[in-house]
Amino acid sequence: MPYFDHNATTPLSPAARQAWLQAQDEAWANPASPYREAARVRVRLEGAREAFGLLLGAAADRVVHVSGATEAASVVAAHLARSLPAHARVAVNPTEHPCVLAAFASAFPGRWQGLPVDTDGKVEPDRVASLLDGSRASGAPVGALVVMAANNETGVLQPWADLGRVCRARGVEMVCDASQWLGKLPAAGLGEVDWVFGTAHKFGGPKGVGLLLRAAQADGFHGFVGGGQQRGHRAGTEDYPGVAAMLAALSEAERSQVLWEEERAAWRNGFERALLAVLPGSSLVGAGTERLWNTVSVSLPRHENHRWVARLDQRGFQISTGSACASGKQGPSHVLAAIGLEPEAMRRTVRISAGWATVMTEWTALAQAMAAVAAELDGAR
Repeated sequence: MPYFDHNATTPLSPAARQAWLQAQDEAWANPASPYREAARVRVRLEGAREAFGLLLGAAADRVVHVSGATEAASVVAAHLARSLPAHARVAVNPTEHPCVLAAFASAFPGRWQGLPVDTDGKVEPDRVASLLDGSRASGAPVGALVVMAANNETGVLQPWADLGRVCRARGVEMVCDASQWLGKLPAAGLGEVDWVFGTAHKFGGPKGVGLLLRAAQADGFHGFVGGGQQRGHRAGTEDYPGVAAMLAALSEAERSQVLWEEERAAWRNGFERALLAVLPGSSLVGAGTERLWNTVSVSLPRHENHRWVARLDQRGFQISTGSACASGKQGPSHVLAAIGLEPEAMRRTVRISAGWATVMTEWTALAQAMAAVAAELDGAR
């Protein structure tokens, strides 16, 4: 089936599968054990940290292996709540993933505020600089800024590097969810941000494995407690096979796949033109700014989004209504609400997200299938 929901999860890449199987055969021992076989696994784990650090441009000792982005968001929020001054606030991009919004709302009750975004959902560095300067003068300073690298629903790219520079100049810590960026766009430079995290299953790695870059100044950071693993930063037996598979998937993307971005963006753009031609009145979300090459968020001219998803599924095409982590919740998308979309338009919005293995003919077939489904739904009214 043509799969267009890669922003929810991706199939395991051949490179990741091979690395996982090899690690399970050769390096399955508990790396915390005292014998030589375990020591060999510890050496491999340290080598993986070095490799991740090189990819992101960060010191290896900042790399913490976690279970995924949800864990990372929770432990970073908890750490900042402990370490920032009691009167400090956090400023959070309102289009963040639900795991980030929930983590910071829980850790900073009454001490967090939303950031302004433009009509595409982008956070502007100049406005952030003014907000941070004003907060300092007000006596309720912002101690941390939370802005993702790329949006999971719309694909809109945030100027995270510029925002990082704004924060560094003012001594404000920045937190960046790079879950949708990693494996799709080059990771270089992310290490300049204080806190960065991502999850392997978004770029061809296994589920249950993730990556966190802790802030260089956060020597006292700890997530899970109960053991001394990972220099005390995260207790629990390390999953080396999972880490090896995540590294293989990300390394493959960095070596070759991210170089295909321009071609794949052209395929996406061609699909959008075809869709607008066969379904006049459709409106692309985030069309006015840079987006991920793989993502289309479109408000269709008629019929609720769940009907589109069901009919396309029957035809063998898998798309989504939005974030898989929020699909069971009632109400419209908080991302679309933040950029000012009307509730009626939100109910007609679908998300389409391709992968590196998606070919141009699948994009073409999807546009044709959506035209056919429109005719079916029109006739069923």
